[in-house]
Amino acid sequence: MKEVYISGTGKYLPENIVTNDDLAKIVDTSDEWITTRTGIKERRISSGEDTSLMATYAAKLALENAGISAEELDFIIVATTTPDNFTPSAACLVQSNLGAAKAAAFDINAACTGFIYALNVATHLLKSGPYKHILVIGAETLSKIVNWKDRNTCVLFGDGAGAIVLSASMKKGVGTIILGSDGQKGEVLQSHALPVINPFIKTNDLQDKNHYVAMDGREVFKFATGVMVDSIEKLLQREEINISEVKYIVPHQANFRIIDYAAKKLDVDINKFYVNLDKYGNTSSASIPIALDELNKKGLLNKNDNVIMVGFGGGLTFGAALVKWQK
Repeated sequence: MKEVYISGTGKYLPENIVTNDDLAKIVDTSDEWITTRTGIKERRISSGEDTSLMATYAAKLALENAGISAEELDFIIVATTTPDNFTPSAACLVQSNLGAAKAAAFDINAACTGFIYALNVATHLLKSGPYKHILVIGAETLSKIVNWKDRNTCVLFGDGAGAIVLSASMKKGVGTIILGSDGQKGEVLQSHALPVINPFIKTNDLQDKNHYVAMDGREVFKFATGVMVDSIEKLLQREEINISEVKYIVPHQANFRIIDYAAKKLDVDINKFYVNLDKYGNTSSASIPIALDELNKKGLLNKNDNVIMVGFGGGLTFGAALVKWQK
């Protein structure tokens, strides 16, 4: 049976760095307030790059790292909550930018868990079909849906993109993947799209819902800490390994308090969790592949290292995957 491994990684962050002190100039906040509650010190905010462009930049670096050309790609899957358009998809725009003529392309929206969902889809496509290489990207321009007057949310988010190339091989790389959702709690983290307004609506009291991110932070914290710990424990059980055999856990970079809580519940050193949210903030579906690329480019991963990726986000959704590093 064919196996699947990560053959390349890449990332792109906008050059524009917005610090906590910068935000304190536009909303009632401070560096101390943000840092103590989130662990975030700064984030990258787009100066005009939209989601597909950042995704393209990350994709080119992932292809280069994998040593394959865009023409060799069979699929392009982009996980995003903030696409350029309703249609064409961000993935189709990336396909055009790369010149990946034979690749089918589509988007996935599972919010901050989107990259894990896309990884799962790509893995099954490679294992079940006559395909060799799939580009999986998490990309977000969250600054488009942030209310810059709301100090509780605008301090959290950043823009960016991360990408991997998945390749079919005899090397066992991608192992167990766990996915889940709880739609009944969807209202605790949401961003509205267009309302239903047309000439056939009878009522006159329809109001346009704003598209800004709205979040119940306490409920998100409870959900995130629960599913992170549970997902990691299930992965370890199904793979029949101990957490001591895992080199790194790459969590969705949302809030340091969430990560710290999970580390304590799992009784592991916080340093086993790779954390970079102090530099980039919460980049939603891009956060895990951005962190994975940093691990790769810093030379922190060796052949056969076990890596767990775990995410949670709007929907509410969650997911986790265990990968044996083969690059």
